[in-house]
Amino acid sequence: MLNWREADFSAYTSTIAYPSKEEEERQKEAMHTAEGLVADLTAKLGHAPSCCVVTFGCQMNARDSEKIQGVLECVGFTATESEEADLVIYNTCTVRDNANQRVYGRLGHLKSMKQKNPEKRIALCGCMIQEPDVIEKLKTSYRFVDLLFGTHNIYKFPELLCKLLTKNTEDRMLIDVWKSTDAIVEDLPVVRKYPFKSGVNIMFGCDNFCTYCIVPYVRGRERSRSSREILQEVEKLAADGVVEVMLLGQNVNSYGNGLPGELTFPELLQEVEKVDGIKRIRFMTSHPKDLSDELIAVMRDSKKICRHLHLPVQSGSTEVLRKMNRRYTREQYLELVAKLRREIPDLSLTTDIIVGFPGETKEDLQQTIDLVNEVKYDNAYTFIYSPRTGTPAASYPKTMTEEEIKEGFDELLKAVQKNAQEAVLRLEGRTEEVLVEEINTHDPGLMTGRLSNNVLVHFPGDESMIGKFYTVKLTENHGFYYIGEKV
Repeated sequence: MLNWREADFSAYTSTIAYPSKEEEERQKEAMHTAEGLVADLTAKLGHAPSCCVVTFGCQMNARDSEKIQGVLECVGFTATESEEADLVIYNTCTVRDNANQRVYGRLGHLKSMKQKNPEKRIALCGCMIQEPDVIEKLKTSYRFVDLLFGTHNIYKFPELLCKLLTKNTEDRMLIDVWKSTDAIVEDLPVVRKYPFKSGVNIMFGCDNFCTYCIVPYVRGRERSRSSREILQEVEKLAADGVVEVMLLGQNVNSYGNGLPGELTFPELLQEVEKVDGIKRIRFMTSHPKDLSDELIAVMRDSKKICRHLHLPVQSGSTEVLRKMNRRYTREQYLELVAKLRREIPDLSLTTDIIVGFPGETKEDLQQTIDLVNEVKYDNAYTFIYSPRTGTPAASYPKTMTEEEIKEGFDELLKAVQKNAQEAVLRLEGRTEEVLVEEINTHDPGLMTGRLSNNVLVHFPGDESMIGKFYTVKLTENHGFYYIGEKV
C-alpha cells in the first residue's frame, strides 16, 4: 500500500513549475495554442467539440471547476451537462472512501462510451488524484483515461490541454501530479455558475492535520494569496456585476500566516467590504480554535458580512475531539458559541458532525446530541465516519458496533432536524431581503433566493429578477424553507 506522505511523485510529474508571473504568461500562450488545436478539431468533427466538467466535493473544487470550464470555453469548446461530450473531466473528491467509489463507478459508464467513440477524451483531476494508490489503480484498471492531474498544478491545465489534444488514442495515459507547490496562479479565465455571485480563493491547503482528514496531504500546507491580488479580483468581479462573494479556504481564520506584514482575516474582510458593488460577503470554512474576538467584532459591525457562520464542531465530546486532534474542548467550543450569540444575536450557525469515530462511545455520542440541543444549530451536516487510508485515525480501533452507530446517528439526525425547523420557524411573518438565484426547479412561476442567513425562500416572479435583491415577506414555513411574497 503506497502512502502519499512518503511517496516519490517524480514518476507522476511531467511539467515544470515557473515563477507565478512567468507561469501566467506561459499558460496564456498555451491557451492560444489550444485555440488553434480546437479549431482543427472542429474542422475534423464538423462541429465545435463539447465538454462536460463534473464536480465532486467542496466549494474549493467547484471554484477549480469554474477555472477549468473557463479555459475550455475560451479556447472554443461548447459546454454541456451530458457526459456524451467529446471531453469529460471529473474533478474528484477524496474526503470519504465512497467518494472514490462513485468516481470508479462513473468511469465504467464512460468506458462504454469511449468504446463507441474512440476520439472521446477523458480526464480526472482533484484531490483523489493526489493519492499514489489511486494513480496506480487508474493506470492498471482504467487505461482508457487520457489525462490525470492533481490539485497543486491545476493552473497548468492550458498546457496539459494542449498535450491532451495532440495525444493519439493509442498513446499511454498523460499524468501530471505534483506532491506539493508554493506557487499560486489565479489569473486565468473563469466561467461562473452564477453571474451575480462568485467564490474567491484566499488561501490553499491546511496545517491542522485532524487525524481523520486527508486534506493536508492532498491539498498541501497552508498558502495564502496576497491581499492585493484578492482585492483586485473582488474589484474585477464587482465591475462584472457580481454582488456576492464567498471567500474560500480550508481554514480562512488562519489567512495571512506565513506572509510577513500581510493582513489578518478580519482586516481582509474589512477591505473587501469597502469594494463598491459588493453587497454580501460570505466565507468558509472557519476552524473554531482560530476564530478570534477581532473576527467576531468585524462580523458584528459589518453591513455586508452575511449573518451565517459555518463552524464545524465534529464531536461534542472532549475526549473524541482530543483523538481527532481538533485542539479545542467541548467547553471552549460552547464558550465561543455563547460569545457569538451574545455579540451577533441574529447569527445563523451551521456545523459538521462525525458519528462513529474510532474510540467514540455511546456516552460520547450522547454528549454530541446534548451539545446540538444546547447550541440549537440552524442546520448540521452529519456523517458516519469513513476511514481514509494514510490518516492516523484509519488505524484506530472502533468501540461501537455498526448497529449502535446507526442508532446514534438516527437520534442525532432527529435532534438536528428538530432544532433546524425551530430556527426557521422564528422567521415566519418577517420581512427580509432576498437575493434571487434561479427559477424554482419545481414551479417555474416561483423564483428561488437566499436570505443573508442562508435560508431558502421561494416566491412568485420571473427570470428578470435573477441576481437582484428584493424585499420579501415570509408567509409560509415549510420546515427548512419559506414561501414568500414580494413587498
